[in-house]
Amino acid sequence: MLLAIDCGNTNVVFAVYDGDTLLGQWRAATKTDRTSDEYGIWLTQLVERDGIKITAIKHAIVASVVPSKNFDLKRLCQKYFGVEPKFIGDANVDLGPAPKVDNPKEVGADRVINAVAAHATYGGPLIVIDFGTATTFDVVDMSGAYCGGCISPGINLSMEALHMATALLPRLQVRNPGQAPVVGTNTVAQMNAGVFWGYIGLIEGLVARIQAERGGNHKVVATGGLAPLFAEATKVIEHIDADLTLRGLVAVHKRNS
Repeated sequence: MLLAIDCGNTNVVFAVYDGDTLLGQWRAATKTDRTSDEYGIWLTQLVERDGIKITAIKHAIVASVVPSKNFDLKRLCQKYFGVEPKFIGDANVDLGPAPKVDNPKEVGADRVINAVAAHATYGGPLIVIDFGTATTFDVVDMSGAYCGGCISPGINLSMEALHMATALLPRLQVRNPGQAPVVGTNTVAQMNAGVFWGYIGLIEGLVARIQAERGGNHKVVATGGLAPLFAEATKVIEHIDADLTLRGLVAVHKRNS
């Protein structure tokens, strides 16, 4: 069995796979002061509660965009599961076609892994939109190579910035305003319309520009917690794939086994 770990800026997702079968998935907040022992005690209890034997986990692979957490995640794998983890980005980990960017080492591990999984599932060429702490647009060519992309502030980050930087605007959770007018008649409606429809404009505008620049035949795949919210309001998103990053980790593990 494989322990797959996706460490993002907001959450760390842990999952156990038996081959391609997902046996369990658990999520924790990414906190820089959380130790390997805190993760280990919490995670092993959840794994065993779901009927998975700790001793059956023989491999681990990690995609992390938070370098300060890498040591703790490595110690977690070693101490509590008895395995030496592979990290995306290590020189001895084969990811397939080399990224076609100026400096491959700058590319976030999650973006490379998303490219691997999306190409394996949908073929190429592709645009992968990941609604995370940042909203990223990644281009994958016919061969499966990562070709670059765009980075925008994530929607929750934007909502929090509106609240933190202004005296009178409240903290809100974004929602689809549906048939409500774009021109709101109260503060909450105006904020929600501006952020939601502003992001729809961002999505459609960037996808259109990428399609025009790259040839216009890219499939569009969305992942991340807010992907369904935006996919229901725009036709440019063709596929929603919640487990894209984890499946990418499984694919890379198979490649390197």
